[in-house]
Amino acid sequence: MQIAILPEISTVFMLVFARVGTLVMLMPGIGERFIFARARLALAFFMALMLVPMARSVLRPPADVGGLIGLLTGEVLIGLVIGVSVRLIMACLQTAGAIVAQTMGLGFAVTVDPTGGLQNPSIGNFLTMLGITLILTTDLHHIAIAAIHESYRLLPPGGLPEIGDVMAMAAMAASRGFALAVQISAPFIVFGLLFNIGLGLLARMMPQLQVFFLAIPASILGGMLVLLSVMGVMMGVFLNDLGDFLRQLTGN
Repeated sequence: MQIAILPEISTVFMLVFARVGTLVMLMPGIGERFIFARARLALAFFMALMLVPMARSVLRPPADVGGLIGLLTGEVLIGLVIGVSVRLIMACLQTAGAIVAQTMGLGFAVTVDPTGGLQNPSIGNFLTMLGITLILTTDLHHIAIAAIHESYRLLPPGGLPEIGDVMAMAAMAASRGFALAVQISAPFIVFGLLFNIGLGLLARMMPQLQVFFLAIPASILGGMLVLLSVMGVMMGVFLNDLGDFLRQLTGN
């Protein structure tokens, strides 16, 4: 009898691993590119093993191959929807970094982002790495793991998800991430506005002054002072908003 249920358990594990593996590869803190792929796969494997007993009550593998492929595709898509939504919130750090760099005059200073492998402003990469460090330090990745568990209650398996719900969730995450980026970089937007107004007045009052050669060092120095002053508030706002979003995924 125990041998007879092995194909069913194997099928359930495959379906669970499809969702959990996709989520682990995209979750903040634990799904970053610089973390070894084998470590992420091992984490997804053991998480799927722990979720199999719970998932057996909600997963009913179909008998035909077509239904099984459809259910497997749906599990992967659910994992992608949740993971990409969280990634859109995380992208606010790169957006805020680009705004900050442009305001300070450091938009040309780009480095390779270790989390994505693309060239981005150095300040954006710094904020991203700092955000990941704080996520792991404040145990927000535990809430992300809890969200993976609760996803079977919020989005139960049953084929492909509704396209309307998927688009609504993606649009909500994108708008929330952009609003958070503007909120984080608001001090630098104000600084850049006041600084440029002051430079304009100075250029009108002293036409013989080389404003350009004065503006670049002054904007970098002033921007660095503002960054040091508001760094704690910026990251606190980011962590609170990301935590609220992850808690919504857990149903709390």
